[in-house]
Formats: sequence, C-alpha cells, structure tokens
Amino acid sequence: MNTMKPTLLVLAAGMGSRYGGLKQMDGLGPHGETIIDYSIHDAVEAGFGKVVYIVRESFKDQMEAAVKEKYAGVKTVDGEPLQFVFVTQELNKIPAPFTVPEERVKPWGTAHAVLMAADVIQEPFAVINGDDFYGKESFKILGDWCRKHAGTEGQYCIVGFELENTLSENGSVSRGICSYDKDGNLTDIAEHLEIAREGDGKVYGNNSVNGENHVKLDAKALCSMNMWGFTPDYFAKSAEIFKTFLADHITEPKKEYYIPYAVDVIVKSGKGACEVLSTPSHWFGVTYKEDRPGVVAKFAELVQKGIYPSPLY
Repeated sequence: MNTMKPTLLVLAAGMGSRYGGLKQMDGLGPHGETIIDYSIHDAVEAGFGKVVYIVRESFKDQMEAAVKEKYAGVKTVDGEPLQFVFVTQELNKIPAPFTVPEERVKPWGTAHAVLMAADVIQEPFAVINGDDFYGKESFKILGDWCRKHAGTEGQYCIVGFELENTLSENGSVSRGICSYDKDGNLTDIAEHLEIAREGDGKVYGNNSVNGENHVKLDAKALCSMNMWGFTPDYFAKSAEIFKTFLADHITEPKKEYYIPYAVDVIVKSGKGACEVLSTPSHWFGVTYKEDRPGVVAKFAELVQKGIYPSPLY
C-alpha cells in the first residue's frame, strides 16, 4: 500500500471583487464554517496530509491565526497532525531580470500563485480555489489520482464537472469547457462566457474563442472549476513558461498567467499530459452576493442529511 499523502494547495489570495468582500473568511456553515473548512474536511477524508495556503501578505497573519485555532486537533487518516503552510503571492515575486511595471496592480494569475509553493511541496498535489465547494467525491477522485502518480513525472489531471452542475441561479457564469482525446487526455479548454440555463431548459453561452454568441451548450460537457492534480515536476516547467510569459506580456497591466495556459503549453510541447477526470459532484460557490443564502441553505441540508458533522471541527 502506498502511504504517500498528497498535499492540498488552496488558492486564497483573491479578494472577491464581484462578491464584495473576503469570501475565504465568510462563515456559511451552520456553525460559521467557511467553504475552505469543508474542502479541508473532504481532503483529509480523501487522504491528504498537508494544506498549503496561498494568501496575500495583508491578511496572512489573520488567516494563519484563525487556521491554527480552528484545526488544532485535526488528524490525517493515519492519525498524524494535519500540516499547514502559508505562502504569500505578491506582485514583486517574479524572476530576475524582470521588474514589476509601475502601472501593474493586478495579481499575476493562478499559475503564478501555484509557483509560490514550489519550495514547500515535493509530492503530488491538488490545486483548488478557496471559495469553491467541490464535494467529497471530487476529493476522493483527486486523492486517489495523486497517490497513483507518486514518483512519476509529467502526469497531471483536471477534475471536470458537468456544466449543468456548476451554474448559478443568480446570474450567468464563465466556464472553461474541456476537450479531450480518445485516451481521456486534455487537448483544449475553451472559455465560454455568459453561461446560463434559459426558459427552454437548455444551457447557452458565448464562445470567447471563436466569437460565437448565444451558442447552445452540452449540459453534460465537462468544464474546469480550477481543480487540478500535478506531479511536482510541474513547478520547474511552469517557472520556465512564466519567464516566457513575462518576456511577452510584462507591459500588459491586465494580462495574467493562468493554470490552463501553463498546462496547455506543457501538453502541446509534449512535455506532459493532463488526464480529464469526471466527478458526479455538484459545484457551488459564492460568485455573487445573492448566492450566499443559497449556499448557506445547501450546507444546512448537507448537515441535515448527515453528510457533514456540525460543528465541522
């Protein structure tokens, strides 16, 4: 039996501009649990042994203190204390000889955020958003994949959610819809905007790649919710791609280095493959302020059904 415990990397540096506050700290469960609390609970059950938070320096101390208090007694599946590491993502953390342009205020993006953890992760690891609920089954699928790929290189995965399981009742959403080959390996992620279920019950959206608007979409299509699995060689490959990205785009103040872009470059250069895994879980999150009551109700329902204890910790 492989006892390697994968690491969970939580992207928690975003401030939630559309939501209007720091979503990562918002208590949504019956006893004030955050979405991250539920993700960590599911990850521990799925055999993860360490959690790495990517945060901003401005709220690192606040978050670290809250985490140490909340998770003090949490143990991994084999009874060891769950480990926590906090790493900051800041604009000035870019490789020489590049320097941050004065007009740059926007973060460098999710792939840059992942790079911040290169010195603290040496095992297969998962990446998730701090403000998305992914479901128990998704973490089990990802934990199993990470253990299976311990000691390998160039093997990555994305957990794809069925499009209809990711929609918001309070507005349209943007989703990257996955394409994959006969072996189940990712070939492309096409960004679609303004996705919503309409009066006829069908799902429509705008394809930002080819400019087609109001396209009928396959409700069962697998889409990215930024839930990834990587072997640790990804860090070195992504760091090289980031240098090229900076050389090409450093003067563009709103250009960001995203995980799908980094994976696409690796896959198309033949230096790695990304398996598309399918989950039956329903995603939910707080994209809009109006989403909050519905999320609170969903957590209450999950507790009522006995899926989660209450309080969670």
